[in-house]
Amino acid sequence: MSIDAVGTLRKGRKVRKKIRQRRNTKMLPALKRELPLTEPLSEEQILKIDNASMDILENVGVVFRDPIALDDWRKKGAKVRGDQVFPDRYLIRELIETIPSDFTIHARNSNNNVLFGKNNCIFVPMTGAPYLRDLDDIRRNPTLEDLANFHKLCHMLPVIHSSAHHIVEPFDHPISHRHLRITYSSIKHSDKTFMGMTTSPKNAEDVMRMCEILFGESFLRENAVCTGNCNGNSPLVWDETMLGALREFSQRNQPILCSPFVLGGANTPASVSATVAQLNAEALSALAYSQIVKKGAPVIYGHYLSTVSMKSGSPMAGTPEISLMNFMIGQMARFYNIPWRSSNTLGGSKTFDAQAGYESATTLMAVILSGANYIWHSAGWNEAGMHCSMAKFVVDAEQCEMAYKMAKGVQWDDFEEALQAITDVGPGGHFLGHPHTLKKFQEAYFMPKLFDNNTIEQWQAEGSNEINARAISYAKELLDDYEEPKLEQSKKEALLEYIQKRETEIPAADALNQSY
Repeated sequence: MSIDAVGTLRKGRKVRKKIRQRRNTKMLPALKRELPLTEPLSEEQILKIDNASMDILENVGVVFRDPIALDDWRKKGAKVRGDQVFPDRYLIRELIETIPSDFTIHARNSNNNVLFGKNNCIFVPMTGAPYLRDLDDIRRNPTLEDLANFHKLCHMLPVIHSSAHHIVEPFDHPISHRHLRITYSSIKHSDKTFMGMTTSPKNAEDVMRMCEILFGESFLRENAVCTGNCNGNSPLVWDETMLGALREFSQRNQPILCSPFVLGGANTPASVSATVAQLNAEALSALAYSQIVKKGAPVIYGHYLSTVSMKSGSPMAGTPEISLMNFMIGQMARFYNIPWRSSNTLGGSKTFDAQAGYESATTLMAVILSGANYIWHSAGWNEAGMHCSMAKFVVDAEQCEMAYKMAKGVQWDDFEEALQAITDVGPGGHFLGHPHTLKKFQEAYFMPKLFDNNTIEQWQAEGSNEINARAISYAKELLDDYEEPKLEQSKKEALLEYIQKRETEIPAADALNQSY
């Protein structure tokens, strides 16, 4: 490398450092929602859904394909026939009354702890994609390095409150070992909250052991540090894998999302109101069971919502029925005084195009107005969750930041000062040079980084870049500026030692030969 090149490189680093100092990557606190909610159900209709759900539980029943859970229900006094449980409404109500309505989720950096529940909301990125669209906009199988890059972006984006877990599947690692490497990547590359893998009870236990290394076993018993998710098999089935993982989390006082997986019209009736009644029954049965496992354990009313195209059978995103169901489920969760989860910025498009934008914007607006607390899949989701897009990831995050500002409601702190500016400027003047404008211009109106509002001549002069190209460039800048939040050396060594021990114990040969 020549002297000039070295000097240029050093100069470039200095410039990037100045940019990094100007760029605000400090995490926003949990959103404290002040905007009025959309609530289409009357009090009578809420009671109608509640009664229908209780009738389903008492008369249709829910299958718990797990001998431990069946025994637990019997001991609690529920009617059990084979693997089917018929809990009465009084038992359900008694159990769900002990669920905390709000709590704090602790991060390894205490500055990134988040208040959760009631009118406090957090944004969590997408998870579970078997493909990604990378920084060259190529769709391919992800690696552990790709996953690390997404976790780094989570750390850099202020509105994202969690590094989640397997945003994308690391295909370069054995399936049986992935949960260990995924959890370590979530912890290592961000000091925000994170999620734990619930792909099996043993995997969930491994995650809990790693949380104990990071936070201390006694701290876990009293404080939430990691969220997990258990999906139901609609209609009306909970399986052994999910229930075992639920027990691993709940018995350690860690919040679990109880999430029926709705494909409206396929595994639920072709009716919005009846679908919500079924989903509500499914969610209540798992929420109640968590309290049998540990009374008072934090738990989250969950779901995944989509409707099915009656032409193709494919799941759809951004439809009006999904928005209506979100509004209704929000009302039901608040009726039971339980925090709840929804899915955000969902898209079915194969690229980051207008369809992806419209679907995501529709979903985001409905989720914000429904009052969801755990706003999952808030960045990157496309192709019905089959891929996570680097470009869409950063644009979705900016959209969530705009929604964050909107949901805080109208701010009145400078009302009198701004009124004085009208008096000062008077008819026919302008406010651009007024002291109030100069003082407030950066925060008065949200200014998107990734949308282009310049003239067409300026846009053309700068290369005619559309949103996908601008977003990829921005993602590269963020990754270039990323600085790893240091993990205490003793904890780092203990985590790696645990991973090495478990990878030695868990067979990997068969898993390496598997591919999707």
